[in-house]
Amino acid sequence: MNRNALLLANPHSRSAGTGVDAAAAELRNAGIEVLRPAWREGEPLAATIRRYADRIDLAVVAGGDGSLNAAAPALIDSGLPLGILPGGTANDLARTLGLPPDMAEAARVICAGRTRAIDVGDVNGKPFFNVASLGMSAKLADRLSRETKRRWGRLAYALTATQVLIEARRFGAVIRPDDGEEVVVRSLQIAVGNGRHYGGGMVVDETAEIDDGRLDLYSIEFRDVWKLPFMALAFRQGRHGLQDEVRTMSGTRFEIRTRRPMPVNADGEIVTETPAVFSVRPGAIRVFVP
Repeated sequence: MNRNALLLANPHSRSAGTGVDAAAAELRNAGIEVLRPAWREGEPLAATIRRYADRIDLAVVAGGDGSLNAAAPALIDSGLPLGILPGGTANDLARTLGLPPDMAEAARVICAGRTRAIDVGDVNGKPFFNVASLGMSAKLADRLSRETKRRWGRLAYALTATQVLIEARRFGAVIRPDDGEEVVVRSLQIAVGNGRHYGGGMVVDETAEIDDGRLDLYSIEFRDVWKLPFMALAFRQGRHGLQDEVRTMSGTRFEIRTRRPMPVNADGEIVTETPAVFSVRPGAIRVFVP
C-alpha cells in the first residue's frame, strides 16, 4: 500500500542538510511518497503537521529532541505515527528507542514499518518525551542559545554546564506525589522523567522505560555542590537513587511548588514555570522503531 510521509527538517539543527536527502531517498525507494514543504520561519512544527494531517499517513521529523517536542501536540491530536531522523546534539529520545544515529539507516527503520506506542509526559499542559526539570538543568537550557548548540555541539553543553555548576545554589520546594503525602526539600535540581535517557545519555532511573506508564522523579539534595562531578557514573547508569542525598520517587502524577516561580525545562526548552503539575499520557504516540 502506498503511504504519504510529511518530512520536516529543522534548518537550525546542527545536522541539518547532512543526511536528510539520503533519508528521503530511502523512503521513496520503499514506495513512500515524501512531502517536503518549505520551512516557514516562525510556524511551529505542530502547526505544519496539522496543515498536512489529512493528506499524510506518517510524520517524519529530522532534528533533535527540541524539534520532536515541538511536534508532539499535533502527533497526539492526529494519531499519526512518528518517524525520527536523529539530527540534534543529544538525541535522547532516539537513544531511548535504540534508533541508529545515521539518518539513512533511521529511514530504513521507518520503511520496515514496526511501531511502538510510547508514553508522553505532561507538565502544565506541555508535552515532553524525556525529562522535565527545574533547577540547574533549567538554567542550562536557558543559557544555551541555538547558535551555541549548532556551532559547538556537545562542547557547548559541557562549558555551559560547568558555569551553571559553579553558580549552583539549593532552592526550597514542596513535592506532592500522587498519594498526596507532601515532601519539603532543599534541592539543586528536581527532574521528572518520562523516558529513559536525557542530557546526552544520562539515565533517569535504571528501571525506567518510555512505555511503563509511570514517571520517575529525583531531587538532588547535596549541601556540597562539588560532590556532583563524582556522581557522573551513577547518573549514566541511573543508579543515583542509591545515594543518601538524592531523593527518588515513582508515580503517575507530581505537583511541585516553589516560593517564587521557577522556569521548567522540558526536552531542552523552557516551556512553563512553577507551580507545576507533571503527569503521564500512556501510549500517547506511536513511533517507528527497530
